[in-house]
Amino acid sequence: MMRIIQRAAAAAGAVWVGAVLVACGSGGSATAATSTAPAAASWVSPAGSNAPVAPSTAGHPATTGAGGDAVAVVASTNVWGDVVAQVGGPHVDVVSIISDPGADPHSYEANAQNQLALSKAALVIENGGGYDDFIDTMLAAANSSAPVINAVQVSGKQAVAGAELNEHVWYDFPTVDRVAQQIAVELSAKDPAHEAEFTANAKTFSAALGELTTQVQAVKTAHAGTGVAVTEPVPLYLLEAAGLVNLTPPEFTAAIEQATDVPAPVLNETLALFTDQKVKALFYNEQTTGPQTEAVLNAAKTNSIAVVPVRETLPEGQDYLTWMKANVQAMAQAVGG
Repeated sequence: MMRIIQRAAAAAGAVWVGAVLVACGSGGSATAATSTAPAAASWVSPAGSNAPVAPSTAGHPATTGAGGDAVAVVASTNVWGDVVAQVGGPHVDVVSIISDPGADPHSYEANAQNQLALSKAALVIENGGGYDDFIDTMLAAANSSAPVINAVQVSGKQAVAGAELNEHVWYDFPTVDRVAQQIAVELSAKDPAHEAEFTANAKTFSAALGELTTQVQAVKTAHAGTGVAVTEPVPLYLLEAAGLVNLTPPEFTAAIEQATDVPAPVLNETLALFTDQKVKALFYNEQTTGPQTEAVLNAAKTNSIAVVPVRETLPEGQDYLTWMKANVQAMAQAVGG
């Protein structure tokens, strides 16, 4: 699906618009700070500027591994590239095609460098579900025989009647776990000498996801049924797992994803969620901006509704687990604060 709305860089998106800032890092601690800013809402940041930064090579197209002996892997985005790196360790060379925080995977235009990387790949990881179709196009052009792990296919998720498939499956921890296990299987086939290491790394990754799932369940136990709003369906799998209820009119998110104007009655219905205090938090895609999403953001701020920024690619300097732990903590703070 193609978007033509304006993209915002992550550095510009992390604006402090609230009275409380929660900065979450890999250590799991949260630092609260007060502000004299006049904005009425709270901005619950999963990647605050003062959060501890975990070292990562997945924040940009990068190579990891042990030179020529490593398995060459290409991932469509740095989210899946980081999962590969965590499973493969020093035995993989990972190229993540989309890593720019301002890039839009839906409308990404591949280049010759991407084509070359894919032509040399021994394993390819794509998101699927129409999110990164350029991968399939380039693989066909390269006549590649490399195995392809399609995360949406692995998830088994289907489109809900009357709605498009939500392809943002990296916010669904069971899917990410299954993808990680499949990565271990494929890497073991390519590099049998390190099969035990791949399997152990995938098990460790799975355990960390299990800890995150426990935290999500705690949010569900305490706040199931709480109403929330979104500008796009990016984080819906995580919100649903936490028992939160998305009250955003589906016509609003559909229009934003399709880069069309939101009908005035639908926009008014969406804005009423904040003026009437029907939702506890707004989950706002900080990589996408436009007049109508900004109107929703301003309504949340004006009516003291917590705002949680969400993303489609890894924040600079964070790995997948650090990022998702921060997201879960920000979600809990927003609905329970």
